[in-house]
Amino acid sequence: MLVIDNFLRYLKEYKNYSDLTIKSYSIDLREFSEYIKKNITSVTKEDIKKYLNYLFIKEDKNKTVSRKISTLKSFYKFLKENDVITINPASNIKYPKKEKTLPKFIPYNELESMINVSKEGKFGVRNNLIIELLYATGTRVSELVSIKLNDIDYDNKSIRILGKGSYERTVFYGDYVSELLDIYINGLRNELLGSKQNVYLLLNKNGDNITTRGIAKIIDNIIKETSIKVKVSPHTLRHTFATHLLDNGCDLRSVQELLGHKNINTTEVYTHVTSERLKDVYFKSHPRGRL
Repeated sequence: MLVIDNFLRYLKEYKNYSDLTIKSYSIDLREFSEYIKKNITSVTKEDIKKYLNYLFIKEDKNKTVSRKISTLKSFYKFLKENDVITINPASNIKYPKKEKTLPKFIPYNELESMINVSKEGKFGVRNNLIIELLYATGTRVSELVSIKLNDIDYDNKSIRILGKGSYERTVFYGDYVSELLDIYINGLRNELLGSKQNVYLLLNKNGDNITTRGIAKIIDNIIKETSIKVKVSPHTLRHTFATHLLDNGCDLRSVQELLGHKNINTTEVYTHVTSERLKDVYFKSHPRGRL
């Protein structure tokens, strides 16, 4: 539909949203359009409520429903501001209550197991660098695949990251990553690149910049070779980065800055994770706690 296409173009050209985010908006809007079976510009508040009820019957998670509501709110706000509609049917739609879930993270011994396995094989240096970068910097996977060579400050061991909403921040890395970068950039990366030109740091086997899905697949393959039983995604390493920093005395405000959270409330969830860990340690270790 033309109005949807115009909205998606606006997100790309004016809001600078990533292709992955725009794809998510597109899927949400087309799913909604298929459900209501009427002109999407003639939708009422009642139509949206019926759709949300359908999602809950379908047992979509609250987080998924909230994302779809956010999509509809953004879309109809865009239509209203551009005089396509006179009344925004989504303006007073309420979000469902958030499900309280704590971020999953990897204990350090299991992380070391991942790191060791990642070194194996033809692409070991690159895969090892991916794991080390995710853990060392706490970047989102979308940010990781967007790192360009000129974003890296080798002298200061830092990387310029363009995060959500074009918010720029600096992340840091240590000696492990520094050494891996040198080996990868001057070795395997040149082999993968061949005669091509590419400004991005991480490349796939064809010399093209690697995708978020490619990173997820690499991590899945690494996990299969370890004894780790839980599901591990690139975002799990971001959670691990934050949790380990707090466990080792880093203050919450600094973790917020490093993660690129605009609101410290988003970062505070990690304090609950570390509190749960401390509670577990207490009951396992204290003489009276074990009674």
